[in-house]
Amino acid sequence: MKESTSHPGEKRNRSNLITYALALGIILILNFCLPRLMPGDPLMAIFGDIALVQMSPQLKAHLVERFSLDQSMGEQFVSYWSGLLHGNLGYSYYYKASVAEVIFTRLHWTLLLSGLALILSTAVGIILGIESGWQRGNTLDNGMLAGMVSLSGFPDFWIGLLLLLLFGVNLELLPLYGAQSAYSGLAGFYRLMDIGQHLILPLTTLTLARLTGGYLLTRNTMVGVLKEPYILLARAKGLRPNIIKYRHAGRNSMLPVITRTGIWTGQMVTGVLFVEVVFAYPGIGQLTYEALTFRDYPLIQGILLVTALCVLGANFIADLVYPRIDPRATHAP
Repeated sequence: MKESTSHPGEKRNRSNLITYALALGIILILNFCLPRLMPGDPLMAIFGDIALVQMSPQLKAHLVERFSLDQSMGEQFVSYWSGLLHGNLGYSYYYKASVAEVIFTRLHWTLLLSGLALILSTAVGIILGIESGWQRGNTLDNGMLAGMVSLSGFPDFWIGLLLLLLFGVNLELLPLYGAQSAYSGLAGFYRLMDIGQHLILPLTTLTLARLTGGYLLTRNTMVGVLKEPYILLARAKGLRPNIIKYRHAGRNSMLPVITRTGIWTGQMVTGVLFVEVVFAYPGIGQLTYEALTFRDYPLIQGILLVTALCVLGANFIADLVYPRIDPRATHAP
């Protein structure tokens, strides 16, 4: 009787799930261990010496009980995982609210900004990289290459400040700060328009700052792909240039970009911090700045945990999309 064999794609998916589960487990364990491995009082490691001095004895006793610090390390670990399963990421002493509540009131703004920036920078970078690689060595390619390399030398916050001074201060075309107009009372379509106006400058900043990576990777891959035998065969068949450019060469040039999307997501998260501070955009980046300023360690831990989950999620999605673009990846060992 023939033994049933699993499809290579199924094996790959199972392997990916195990890898991401292990990575998530390591992140959660580190999030538990690091504050407790620091010397001195665990509460001081978690909340900082200044906050601890300002706490009343009653609040200290409540926090000791809440973090199970009066229990053994094993019991604390069980309590920590139990809290995570119930969505308990800790308590923010600065905002006087649960960390999960504070983070999720800001998270949607960052997801809107960084998500759109990732899509735009990747899509535009791929298109420009394909066009530049297709016309390698001519004026258009040299101009785009020089411009992208120059753009990559400017920090995120510097691009943001330039756009802010030009379009916000000098031309007064766009709002200077925030995600929406305060106390405007707008609703429906007008509120969406207001949010869109506030989004333009930070979105443009983050897109420009992350555009170069996708462009250079696509262009360099495109130059190599154009030398492949199947491209020469497509040309010999007399296929239209646009079909060869996008369907054959362009599609294969996208593969490294999709692979690196997860890494760029991590870079996008760090870039959001500076951009949101420049534009006082009320997302996770601005919240991280506030948490660092006031040494709100539980909030910092919660932000790092949520950020790590977002990066892992982006990598996982990229792994799911990759085989659909390149079916050969399904049969890879």
